[in-house]
Amino acid sequence: MTIRIGFGFDVHQLQAGKALWLGGVQIQNASKGAVGHSDADVLIHAICDALLGAAGMRDIGFHFPDTSSEFKGIDSKLLLAKVIQLLRTKNYSVGNIDSTLVLEKPKINLHIEQIKQVLAPIMGVDTDDIGIKATTNEKMGYVGREDGVCAYAVALISQK
Repeated sequence: MTIRIGFGFDVHQLQAGKALWLGGVQIQNASKGAVGHSDADVLIHAICDALLGAAGMRDIGFHFPDTSSEFKGIDSKLLLAKVIQLLRTKNYSVGNIDSTLVLEKPKINLHIEQIKQVLAPIMGVDTDDIGIKATTNEKMGYVGREDGVCAYAVALISQK
């Protein structure tokens, strides 16, 4: 059995009047949302990059370019499902995900279990196989000024 790990990172600007999607869940109490070609879900994008990187399959921008009208406004859960299909072409399956969201507000602790419930079936794992943590940037930098949101993810995949 082959076991591989990958790392992912994503960042998006925040803007008033936009929806904030994190891990496939729209965060209703957000005063700002992420700006992007798709739904700008930084958590899913970081997870996709971690999974693709672990499999040596480049990155999310390579597979789903922001220059393609096909992906304009797309639900990032669909991108994650496509990434899982790509992994399956090489007989990889997801072992676990560990991730960190970095944003000043809103607090997302109450949303973490719902996010895990959304992501687990897409990746074919149990909710216990998904770690999601959240932190602030202590008012420093673009995250601290609430100009942006970012996410980090690590993925473990295995091949039979």
